Amino acid sequence: MNTEFRSAWLMRSGDVLASADVADTPQSRRKGLIGRTSVENAMVITQCKWIHTVGVKVPLDVAYLDALGTVIKTERIKPLRISAPVSRCKTVVEAGAGSFERWNLKVGDVIEVRNT
Repeated sequence: MNTEFRSAWLMRSGDVLASADVADTPQSRRKGLIGRTSVENAMVITQCKWIHTVGVKVPLDVAYLDALGTVIKTERIKPLRISAPVSRCKTVVEAGAGSFERWNLKVGDVIEVRNT
C-alpha cells in the first residue's frame, strides 16, 4: 500500500507550531504513525474521533479538535493504548510526547492546518 501524506504547517494565531503530515485519505488515516520509532513532524488525522497507539513505538501528545479547529481535549498516550472517542472531535493532532508543553498548547487554542 502506497501511503502518501500531504505536507502542511500547524499554526496558532499566525505562528507556526510545527511542520505536519496530513492523513486525509482512508489509506493514510489507517497508516498514521504506525511503525515509526520517532516522530519528526506532527500528524494531523482528519475525520477522526479517537486514535490507538498499537504499532506506535513512542508516547504521543494528542489533541482533539472540533470542526472550527478549537482544541477540546489533550492527553498523552503511551504505546499500545486506545483512546476513548471524543464526540465533538473532527480532527486529531498527534505529536511526540512533550511537544504540547514546548508549544504551550492548551484546551481552547485554535489550530490551523495550512498547506505548505
